[in-house]
Amino acid sequence: NLISYLSSILKTSKSSTKTILVTPWTDVQLTLLLFNICAVQIGRLVIGHNGLLSTPAVSCIIRKIKAIGGIILTASHNPGGPGGDFGIKFNVANGGPSPDTVMERIYQVSRTLEEYAICPDLHIDLSRLGRQEFDLENKFKPFRVEIVDSVDVYLQLLRNIFDFNAIKSLLTGPDQLKIHIDAMNGVMGPYVRRILCDELGAPANSAVNCVPLEDFGGRPPEPNLTYATSLVDAMKGGDFGFGAAFDADGDRYMILGENGFFVNPSDSVAIMAANLSTIPYFRQLGIKGFARSMATSTALDRVAKAMKLSLYETPTGWRYFGNLMDSGRCSLCGEESFGTGSDHIREKDGLWSVLVWLSIMAARKQGVEQINREHWAKFGRNYFCRFDYEGLDPRAAFYLMKDLESVIADKAFTSQKFAVGDHIYSVERADNFEYIDPVDGTVARNQGLRIVFTDASRLVFRMSGSGAGTGATIRIYAESCERDPRETQQRDTGTEEVFKRQPMLFYLCNSLFVKDNEKHCNKLQ
Repeated sequence: NLISYLSSILKTSKSSTKTILVTPWTDVQLTLLLFNICAVQIGRLVIGHNGLLSTPAVSCIIRKIKAIGGIILTASHNPGGPGGDFGIKFNVANGGPSPDTVMERIYQVSRTLEEYAICPDLHIDLSRLGRQEFDLENKFKPFRVEIVDSVDVYLQLLRNIFDFNAIKSLLTGPDQLKIHIDAMNGVMGPYVRRILCDELGAPANSAVNCVPLEDFGGRPPEPNLTYATSLVDAMKGGDFGFGAAFDADGDRYMILGENGFFVNPSDSVAIMAANLSTIPYFRQLGIKGFARSMATSTALDRVAKAMKLSLYETPTGWRYFGNLMDSGRCSLCGEESFGTGSDHIREKDGLWSVLVWLSIMAARKQGVEQINREHWAKFGRNYFCRFDYEGLDPRAAFYLMKDLESVIADKAFTSQKFAVGDHIYSVERADNFEYIDPVDGTVARNQGLRIVFTDASRLVFRMSGSGAGTGATIRIYAESCERDPRETQQRDTGTEEVFKRQPMLFYLCNSLFVKDNEKHCNKLQ
């Protein structure tokens, strides 16, 4: 249960030094319980003002104060509130999510846990900045709690990465870029106001939905075209040249250009990679390599090849990027699920990503759409879609995936050709993705079924544990690559053309996924 998990985390990481605790939008009793458990097992507790810290800020502070780790209470990008989702994440000393080895240790501790201790009379004032000390009977030294400004340390890190003067000139100069930023009533409101408005000069009315609410205003705080509809509508009006939305804990983001031009997350990380020289941080430290999750499009691969840098393909999950960055192999990484980050911390970072885009726009003096189109003309364009099937019967979903794996594992499958309209798709290879960490040699198996065609098109099928609600989630990804620059210059808003191109692949997907699994698909419907 919840108490067992919290106790196991602290027992695994037991130290008389320090940890970080973040408590946005949580039940008061749970928050107090967590404080009480920490009091008897941890020597120093650091908490954001009013219990609020973004996930990137948590990673930043862990690394800054050399904490043993951080406990993050968050609904992430899922619906929140008393009837919504709630999750607990544990980040380790490098500031990143727990690797599989740490999670296994926590699990093993939970199996043998017989008791836990609390300090029921502990009362912490989360609204008062500064140090609070408590004398506890079982400790030789006072238990120290520090309430820190939620933004300060993170803001200082960003100042050391970006040219704030260049960004401020973009937002306040004679040719001022008008921006529209939606914090989606998550934790990012104070960060947007303080950094984009107060520090960089954007008008106060550039930022909306900046008050953190327990239920995120009754909508899922997911920065995509489905849920960030108010941002989409505002951008389509043509009054703003740049728009962005953040998820509840600030690690995911969405970028829109003038007239609602949508930047696919896979394109976003590739465009960032091709323009990192506009960022002082990378000019000073150099660029080591790139990484992406297997399900993310291969747009980043072509940039890495052009720059003669290594490209690492990992399973889904930010924890797989940590070793690459800690060992100096990777400077930039991204996932198709609206997450991008670099080695400045060990988490994906939504506001950092927005500042990268603003830096690129300031340096190139171009808008979002022009930057995208010139990138496609140079590197080619990847048309990419993801479809999620949630709330599925777990047993039926499991056997459907197993049957599909048996189809693509057949040796004869690699010689298959599929005619879809006037296009022939020839299978080049197919497998169940397996990742061997180049740093420590750990192996992650069964990370998703992928089919790669000779024209670099791909189909990926993956079961996920992060879908909304109960039951299983199957995600299907389709990707096709257009290398002809003339074809990438068609007038579209970045979304419609994708759906024109993808029916061919999804017709093929249907023949693989449904036809050969009818008995399971009937159970899923």
